[in-house]
Amino acid sequence: MIFRNFRLIFPDRIEAGSLQTKDGKIISINGPFIEDDEVIEGDGKYLSPGFIDIHIHGAGGKDTMDGEVESINTIAGIIAEHGTTSFLPTTMTMGVPEIRKALGSIMEASKNPIGASILGVHLEGPFISPKAIGAQNPGFVLEPSIEAYELITSGYEDLVTSITMAPEVPGASELIPYLKQKGVRVSIGHTAATYEEAVEGIGLGCSHSTHLFNAMTPLTHRSPGTVGAIFDTDITTETISDGIHISWPSLRIAYRQKTSDKVMLVTDAMMACGMPDGKYWLGGQEVLTKDGAARLLNGSLAGSILTMDAAVRNVSKNTSLPLHEVVKMASLNGAKFCGADDRKGKLASGYDADLIVFDEDINIGNVFILGKRFK
Repeated sequence: MIFRNFRLIFPDRIEAGSLQTKDGKIISINGPFIEDDEVIEGDGKYLSPGFIDIHIHGAGGKDTMDGEVESINTIAGIIAEHGTTSFLPTTMTMGVPEIRKALGSIMEASKNPIGASILGVHLEGPFISPKAIGAQNPGFVLEPSIEAYELITSGYEDLVTSITMAPEVPGASELIPYLKQKGVRVSIGHTAATYEEAVEGIGLGCSHSTHLFNAMTPLTHRSPGTVGAIFDTDITTETISDGIHISWPSLRIAYRQKTSDKVMLVTDAMMACGMPDGKYWLGGQEVLTKDGAARLLNGSLAGSILTMDAAVRNVSKNTSLPLHEVVKMASLNGAKFCGADDRKGKLASGYDADLIVFDEDINIGNVFILGKRFK
């Protein structure tokens, strides 16, 4: 398949050009091309690597915690429509049997993906702080320990890419180095940590932070908090860029501080994503969606109904970042986080043909996953 006359989005630039794919891989950029019966004309549209969402709970009325392969497939299909070609299904703080059932369904769905590819799983909890619970269920919070982690993940260890936990709670200082040694990315989140406690967690092995600014101690001039620790170290972070979770000035400040190399765009979407306003569920708790926001009955934000194309559009419109850097935050950075940047996240020969076509307003046209047209 030849993609001709596009604006190709690379991590460091955008340039006019063409590329060819074969057997699910990119085989040539700007020639030489072998003879091919299928040619897609770009007419100046953008050709981008597919988006990678490392933090998403649900979409299309389905949730990761349903524990059903059908639910994972529905989520994968809905988000692919919006340009996401790979993702990490994300669990919630619930009972151990429920989390294990979710892991089983994710593993089964990953064997024959329908829509976006599954690169692993993100465990959000249950080792979090009750003082920064957010939309998690306080009734299922567990004290972190190696034994508790192994109880949850036994048989699914290789599936776990990342885990969100609070570094200050008792037991965390023993579990964090263990997880780092196993290759699991430990992310600071749902935490009441002081600056010092967060920095200590980073020293032990925390390398990322979950939904920057949300469910963590803020930065003030005398108590820098977890946000200050994130800004003062080189760990990566992620933002829910819907204009609801974080104000645009705060996002601009964060992007200038961390740079586009250290930030990932995520949705943290829940089952109401792609659905009309109404009543839904997240982690066993009732959620109402209205005016673009998802909230628990107590008013707390409960994930989002954001899609990755909307996140890219929002950041492009509300910051001074060039489009290629915004796309990098939505693709290559996530691939690096998942250890898949040797094959995903950018336009390069030998990389997976996860490709999306969009216009000036980031309206998704075509979507290709491993070289096969999805949309």
